[in-house]
Amino acid sequence: VATAREIVPQSNGGIQGVLAAKDAIYIRDLKDGISTMRRLSADGRITPIALPFAGTTGNLFVDQEIDGAGFGLQSWVRPNAVYRLDAAGTISPTALIEPPKIDVSGYDSVEVLAKARDGVTVPLSIVFKKGIKRNGSAPALMQAYGSYGINQDAFFNARMIAWLDRGGIWATARVRGGGERGREWHEGGRLLNKPNTWRDLIACAEYLIAEKWTSAPKLAINGGSAGGITMGMAMTERPDLFGVVIANVGTHNTLRMEFSQNGPPNIPEFGSVKTEAGFKGLLAMDSTQKVRKGVKYPATLLTTGMTDPRVMPWQIAKFNAHLQAKSGSGKPVLLRVDFNAGHGLGSTRAQRDSEVADMFAFILQQTGSL
Repeated sequence: VATAREIVPQSNGGIQGVLAAKDAIYIRDLKDGISTMRRLSADGRITPIALPFAGTTGNLFVDQEIDGAGFGLQSWVRPNAVYRLDAAGTISPTALIEPPKIDVSGYDSVEVLAKARDGVTVPLSIVFKKGIKRNGSAPALMQAYGSYGINQDAFFNARMIAWLDRGGIWATARVRGGGERGREWHEGGRLLNKPNTWRDLIACAEYLIAEKWTSAPKLAINGGSAGGITMGMAMTERPDLFGVVIANVGTHNTLRMEFSQNGPPNIPEFGSVKTEAGFKGLLAMDSTQKVRKGVKYPATLLTTGMTDPRVMPWQIAKFNAHLQAKSGSGKPVLLRVDFNAGHGLGSTRAQRDSEVADMFAFILQQTGSL
């Protein structure tokens, strides 16, 4: 270690994979939620590899007896495909995955940066049908998470096509607490820094409205599990900014979560009420405690599964009850309970299709977009 030489310096992105082929070491990176690749040759030279399009690479496939590498690549508007990279840097498609019979030529996406209140830029993906008018009239669905250093990858979601075909905008805010810019990005939305997570989402919402992708009455936000913190706090801090809020199996009562079945493993991420700093941090991110009588909250749909072992159903029901009792907007506050589901990981395709259909229908109805 004393004589080690730095070859690949640290950056504000993240290294997702380092694998050795016969000709070189191939590095799979992430920058602002978008994948990049580099080739490290035996002489220490690092060469960027130009990918066919901006998206998310799957695992690299290499063999130390073979030059080059194989990898999967997909984006918001391109289904997953497998590509072959040779030692000269040439990339060619393979036929290892049969493409779905969907015409995706009518859809497009852009990657932009929204500025948060503290000046930090937040990566934001916007997906849309080509030719859409940017006059604030389109319904928009923006997703966010922001915990555990988990990335919001650009992936092809066939269900999204149904939303785009109804004239909707699909957006993903890569807020702090995720891993899109490495460890510091995660730390920036963890423990006492957690408010950055939902305030980054608020900044992204303001960007979409300012750039006339949508308007506040037409804007819906959605997040699940720990993303429930993001949803609940965004709507209680800025209820005027959203037309619809949907949280799936969401965390909404962090002050009490520690004493639930899955509470202890989450202490390193969110904190403990047994310390002064931990209590203050948990109180700051507890959306149930932030609901106030008479405030005009957006139309809200909360979902849970009765066998959820990660976020107990009472958290969602408790937040729902507070909103129903106190909201002054007159807009619906609905609780969707699946008695044959848990946290979603074991749900069937039919269950997931049904839930997404309910979400889309609720947004379209509440934003006047049917």
